[in-house]
Amino acid sequence: MSELRADWAVIGGSGLDQLPDAEIIARVVDPTPYGATSDDILLLRLAGRTVAFLPRHGRGHRLAPHEINYRANLWALSQLGVRNVFSVNAVGGLTPTLSSGKLAVPDQLIDYTWGREHTFNQRLEGMVQHIDFTYPYSSSLRRLLLKALVQLDVPHDDAGVYACTQGPRLETAAEVRRLIRDGGTMVGMTAMPEAALARELGMDYAALCLCVNRAAGLDATPLSLPDIYGILRSGMAIVREVLLEALRTAGEHQRQNQQKAQELSKLLP
Repeated sequence: MSELRADWAVIGGSGLDQLPDAEIIARVVDPTPYGATSDDILLLRLAGRTVAFLPRHGRGHRLAPHEINYRANLWALSQLGVRNVFSVNAVGGLTPTLSSGKLAVPDQLIDYTWGREHTFNQRLEGMVQHIDFTYPYSSSLRRLLLKALVQLDVPHDDAGVYACTQGPRLETAAEVRRLIRDGGTMVGMTAMPEAALARELGMDYAALCLCVNRAAGLDATPLSLPDIYGILRSGMAIVREVLLEALRTAGEHQRQNQQKAQELSKLLP
């Protein structure tokens, strides 16, 4: 594995397969025991820190949600030293407050996927490791995202339940009604098993979701794919600004903690 390191990573979703205007430090193409990653991992200079960037669907959005090699992606990031992951997801809104173009930072999820390689606990020599997944998203990373959204005055939902479906087709109106009954507030196709794999590897993980449409059957007008793509283009520009602000805030928070630790050490005998 490469000698290059990064503490932070951004996994780009639909509409975010690159981060323009960022300085590229290196391109990592190291293999993993689980096969190839969705694309090359780019080490970028963002907000004064080295950040690993990986487009989940590959450049050009060539991988459907069920085709993504989630294990290879998370394993490769872990081998680079990544401990903190910001995930970007496009979702459909299931509640009246989550309208097209609005952002959300979910705090819970429900998994409806099937057939995906969803754990590293296979063919292990030791015991199976069970993870606590009560709260699937990191509270500290969520706070960074929420602080950035407030600082930039971006409309958002500060919590929510991500209902993860199999895809790549969109849901039926009956399925959407079921998701709402189950407590879902947004629907997407890529939160799982990504979030659980990050937890297995000891990574902090949080999602920044862009609502690109009201889910099927919730509006009188039919879904429009051209409209969805238009919202992706405009909304992801805002997502990039939020991510940069969150990374800046994280850097300042880390520097303050280090300064406090140094001051405290001077007071100790």
